Amino acid sequence: MTRGRRQASTDGPERRCIATGHVGDPAGMVRFVIAPDGTVTPDIDRKLPGRGIWVRADAAALDRAVAKKLFARAARASVTVPPGLAALVHQLLARRVIDMLSLARKGGLAVAGFEKVRDLALREEMAVLLQAADGSERGKSKLRPPGGDGTFIGCLTARELGLAFGREHVIHAALRAGGLTRRVIDDAARLAGVRGQGGERVAGEEKTDA
Repeated sequence: MTRGRRQASTDGPERRCIATGHVGDPAGMVRFVIAPDGTVTPDIDRKLPGRGIWVRADAAALDRAVAKKLFARAARASVTVPPGLAALVHQLLARRVIDMLSLARKGGLAVAGFEKVRDLALREEMAVLLQAADGSERGKSKLRPPGGDGTFIGCLTARELGLAFGREHVIHAALRAGGLTRRVIDDAARLAGVRGQGGERVAGEEKTDA
């Protein structure tokens, strides 16, 4: 189940996914470049030099791009696709989301723990609610995200949230509005997509309560 519909960002011109033909906001895609040795390389931060090859942040799209040898077609050259490319993208995106959350915590934009999250909500300062994918549904139901788009992130595990906050595990966390918040939302949406959670409670999608 999902909450909120993800807004398009203004992060540059639209791009075309080589696997689906979808044309859209690059914030919802994964950029790849071809390294000098011909290896297909994920460019999670979208900063590596070279012509970008774009794939929608979706598990099926990544699998199709590899299976149909679409990277070579897009590059118009022989390329090497490393084994486990989708798993590598998954790992890199998870690390990026955790790192962004950690920066947000250090900057005073993120809090963790049920009481702190609830207090932030009561003060109407919560911009985004984060809850562990493997947390108790009963416990998570006691907190609600604020209204609006992209206000819920549920694709991280309790351990992953814990890494961002320097703890063993975290079930509930929240973000205030700020410069890093939009980046966390976009990156979490990409992570949810490559985890095949496009229909789950992740950032940027609409939730229907059961």
